[in-house]
This record gives sequence, structure tokens and C-alpha cells, in this order.
Amino acid sequence: QVQLVESGGGLVQPGGSLRLSCVASGNIFSVNAMGWYRQAPGKQRELVAAMSTGGSTNYADFVKGRFTISRDNAKNTVYLQMNSRKREDTAVYYCNAWLRETRSDYQGGASPEYDYWGQGTQVTVSS
Repeated sequence: QVQLVESGGGLVQPGGSLRLSCVASGNIFSVNAMGWYRQAPGKQRELVAAMSTGGSTNYADFVKGRFTISRDNAKNTVYLQMNSRKREDTAVYYCNAWLRETRSDYQGGASPEYDYWGQGTQVTVSS
């Protein structure tokens, strides 16, 4: 089984910084893209940033220049450095990963690629 576990959420003042981490663990065969989404109350979940194994990144317009995504492929870990926080950044932040699970019941010993989600971590921007 595979788990994604986020950490680093909490309360931060406007203009402040926060760093989120997400570790993928379990019977992992390979990891492809990893990223972060967020969902504010009453709104749909939206992409914040994503990163391929090769380092290509994709950012939502509302975080460009403020947030930075990075990852450690050896540790199956993705990070989100959030600077210049705004009140509208308040949301539950979810980690996402596209990966293949080690499975002996699949040909080649690995499942097809699926996307997995973490449980989410609350980030609140308030003075």
C-alpha cells in the first residue's frame, strides 16, 4: 500500500512564510509527477504547483513568484515553500503523486500509474 503524508501546515501571518512537506511511502515502484493542490471553504480543489521527475514545473498564476515547489526524488518527497502569504491562501493543502505500486499480481511487477492523495494539511493566513 502507498501513503502520502503531508506536514508543515499551520497559522501564518500575512506576508509570512511556511514550508509544506509530503512524503510518499509504501510499496512504491516508481514516482512520476508530484504536486500540491488546495481547497478553500466553498471552493473547488485547484492546482497550486506540480513538478515532474525531470524538474519541469507548473504553477498556478496566483502563486507565481511567491511559492516554490521542489522535490527529492531519492526520498519520494515534495516540498512547497510559500512566501508572501495572503489571506486568500487560506485552505487545506493536498499532496498529489502519480506513481506505480509494486504489485506481484501485475505483469512486470508493477501496477499501472495512478494518482494518490494525502489527507491534507490546513494552512491559515491571519493576523
